[in-house]
Amino acid sequence: MSPTHQPRVRFAPSPTGYLHVGSARTALFNWLYARSTGGTMVLRIEDTDESRNRPELTQAIFEYLEWLGIDYDEGPLYQSERRERHREAVQQLLGDGRAYLCDADDNEIPGTEMADGRAVRFRTPEGTTVIDDVIRGEVAVDHAQLGDFVIWRSDGSPTFVLANAADDADMAITHAIRGEDLLSSTPRAVLVSEALSATPPIYAHLPLLVNEQRKKLSKRRDDVSLESYQQRGFLAPAMANYLALLGWGPRDGVEIRPMAEIIEQFRLEDVNKAPAFFDRAKLEHFNGVYIRELSPEELLEALTPYLESDQMPWPTERYRPKSSPPWPRSCRRNFAPCRTSSAKWTGCSAPTPPWTRHRGTRQWSGAGPQPRSSTAPSPHWPTAPGTPNQSKTPCSQWARPTASTAPNPRPPSESPSPADQ
Repeated sequence: MSPTHQPRVRFAPSPTGYLHVGSARTALFNWLYARSTGGTMVLRIEDTDESRNRPELTQAIFEYLEWLGIDYDEGPLYQSERRERHREAVQQLLGDGRAYLCDADDNEIPGTEMADGRAVRFRTPEGTTVIDDVIRGEVAVDHAQLGDFVIWRSDGSPTFVLANAADDADMAITHAIRGEDLLSSTPRAVLVSEALSATPPIYAHLPLLVNEQRKKLSKRRDDVSLESYQQRGFLAPAMANYLALLGWGPRDGVEIRPMAEIIEQFRLEDVNKAPAFFDRAKLEHFNGVYIRELSPEELLEALTPYLESDQMPWPTERYRPKSSPPWPRSCRRNFAPCRTSSAKWTGCSAPTPPWTRHRGTRQWSGAGPQPRSSTAPSPHWPTAPGTPNQSKTPCSQWARPTASTAPNPRPPSESPSPADQ
C-alpha cells in the first residue's frame, strides 16, 4: 500500500454493555495493525440502539481503552449524530430502485418517499457475493440465503448493516477488523456498499474466543468483563500482552515482551482462524511475571488503588505513614541485647516500641506496625518501669530493669530459648 493510501481502521463498539475481553482484543488488533503499518485508528461509537445505550457505558469504553494503552487518531465519532446521513443513503437506494418501502406486514408499498411508520428493505439481487477475508480466505455466500433485509426500521432508525456500510464509506475505512461473529452480516454490508457506489473495506474476521469447554465465551456464563480483571489486580501491560496472543503469535516464539516489539512483529496475515482459548491460568502467569518486574515505587503505585479502597480493613496512613517511624534506627544500633530481661539503651528519645519480649518471643501490644513473625529472634525491647507505651521518656533516664520489675523474668536455671541462640 502506497504512503498516500495508508490503512484506516476503526474500532466500533456499541455502548450496550461493559467492555469485555473479546471487544478489547478487537480494539487491540485494530490498534496493532494501524501502528505497525503507519495507518490511522478511528474510534466510532455505534450508539444507534437508543433503548439500550447508557452514557456510563460509553465512558467506560474510553477508560478501559486508556487503561490498556490503546489510543486513537480520530474520534470518538458517534453514529447517532449521523442519522440524517443514513437517511440520505436510504433515500438514494430507494431512488435507484435498490430498496423498497414496506408496511407492518412486510408487503411492498409503491413509492420512494420515506415516512414515519414505514420500514425499508434492500432489494437483494440474484447471484453470489465472494468475500476475500484476510484471515479466513474466500467466503462465498449465495444471495438466496440473504433475502431482502431491512435497512431502515419503522421507528425511523437505521439498521446495523446500513449504518456500518455508509459510515465506512464516508470515513474511508480500508480495513474492517472485527470478530468472527459478525461474518454473517458481511455479505449484506458489501451489497449495500456496492449499491451506494462505494468500495467495501478489506475484511479480517478474528477467531472466536472459547473457554475451557471450547465453547464461545459468554457474558452470562464466563468471566469476560475487563473491569473484573482490573479490580482483581491484573496489570494493564500483562492483559494487553496476553490479549495480543489470542489468535496471533510472534514468529520467534517469544510471547512475553514489550508492546513496542509486538507492534514490530504484528502481521494481520499471521492471525490464525482457529478458535483462541482464553486461558486464565496463563493470564495469571503473565501477570505474575509483570508484577515481579516492577520496581518498589511502581509496585506501590499499582497497589495504591487497592490499599486506598473502602474495602480495605486499615486506614491509609497504615501503609503510607506521613511521619517517620515512632522509634529511630539509632535506638536499634545503640541497643545492647542480653539473655536476661535487662537491656541498656543509650542516648535517644523515642516512644516505647510496640512489643515486649517474653521468654524468647515477641508479644504484640497493638501499637505501631505489627512484626512479620512472632517467633523470629530479636533483641528485647525494654519498657521503662511505670512508663506506659508510647511515652517519650529519654532512654538515658530509663532504669535498668531488675528481676522483680522485668516482664516475666526467666528463672536462673532456665536455659536460653532457641530464639535467643
